[in-house]
Formats: sequence, structure tokens, C-alpha cells
Amino acid sequence: MEAVSSDVFISDVDKERFGFKTARVVGLTSSSLPVVLDFCVREKVKLLIARSDMSDLNAVQSMEKQGFLLMDTLVYYHLRLVKHAVPADHGVVLVRPVRVGEEEEVLSVARISFRGYCGHYHADPRLDKGKCDEAYVDWARKAYVSRQPENFLVGEINGKIVSFGVLRTNSPEEGEMFLGGIHPDFQGQGIYRSFLCKGMAWCLSKKAEKMVISTQLKNIPVQKVLVKLGFEIFRGYYTCHKWFD
Repeated sequence: MEAVSSDVFISDVDKERFGFKTARVVGLTSSSLPVVLDFCVREKVKLLIARSDMSDLNAVQSMEKQGFLLMDTLVYYHLRLVKHAVPADHGVVLVRPVRVGEEEEVLSVARISFRGYCGHYHADPRLDKGKCDEAYVDWARKAYVSRQPENFLVGEINGKIVSFGVLRTNSPEEGEMFLGGIHPDFQGQGIYRSFLCKGMAWCLSKKAEKMVISTQLKNIPVQKVLVKLGFEIFRGYYTCHKWFD
């Protein structure tokens, strides 16, 4: 029998950003859906952001019947580092750890690279687009503030920061590049590949056996780079929104 999960919670970050009560749940199934909806009604939630496994069509179809709308599809790739050597990087960008005092430069890159980003926030026509942009900038700001030695990387060209990428360990065996951005004027120059190479080396330095990275399903250029480096897709999530007003 399918387990019923009710790991739904009020998202204080979204409530503060958009000005109304928002809830989130990851791993929603058709069995847990009634529990989650009851929670939202009881807590007077205005917007529910729900993610379900990409392989669970029953879950997303059940959500559709309850008025949810699909906003994005997030796909995850991984690379077994023990089977792949870190490729040589001959890119145009110098990838290095961020330095104290470079926060505003990084946030400037985040602000322009995430403007109109194709994530679930921007896909919802009811959400303020300016606030959607700021959501990702705020994510970068918090990552900078809470950074650990050498896990927040920037890409520099001619003394100017044009990109950034943030790494973390999810477990002793797994590292992830979970956030990054490239200034639009410098895209298409192999910068993303350079960050992946540096990320692989960072994960190995942490004794991780695997590196994970996620992207939007429709972000084909990123997926082409990942596949060329040996990354393989292994899971994905549908992100759906439901409004209760």
C-alpha cells in the first residue's frame, strides 16, 4: 500500500516575499494529496507549491483534477566521480573562490542572470515578476553569507566577475552544485563547463563519490554540456501550483 506523507509546511520565505501564506510539499503522491489539501484549507493557505516525482503520473493527474497547474519540470543529473577523471579545463574564465567584499558584484550577476528565469515562480502569471526575480537573488545572497571555505565560486574575466556557482555536500558520498548564474553577455563561451570541472574537483576533495546537478527540463543547452561530460539523468520532479482563492 502506498505510504501517505503529509510533509507539507508553511513557507515563511515565500510568505515574506509575496505577502500571503504559502505552503510547500515535496514528494506529493495521490494518497497524500487529501491530507495536504486539508492542511492548506485549515491553515488558510493561499498558494501551495507542490512537487511530485516525475515517474508518478498518477500523482500529477490527481493534482490536475484538483485545479493544480504545472509550472516546471526539474531534472537531476549525476556523475560517478570514481569512474570519470576531471576533464582538462581550457576555458576563458578563471574560476576561483569568492573573496570578502565581492558580494555586490556577485549579486549584480545574479540579478541579471536570473531576470525572467524559467523556473516555477516566473511560470505562474499570478506572481509579481519583480518579486520572482528577487527570489533567486536572495537565494544567492544567503548562500554568500553562509558560505564555507571554497564552496562559493566565481568566474572572472579580465578582472570582472561574470558568473558564480555554489557547492554543498548532501551526504558523505554526494556533492552538488545547487545554484549558479552566468551574465548573459558571457554565455556560450564554455563557462558552465569550467564550473562543472571545478565542481567535480571540489566534490573529490570532499571524498564524495558522486556529483549531482539539477536544471529545468527545457534548458537543453545545459543538458547537452552535462551529457558530454558523462552526467546521466536519474530523477525529476513536476512542480505544480494550486491557488485556494
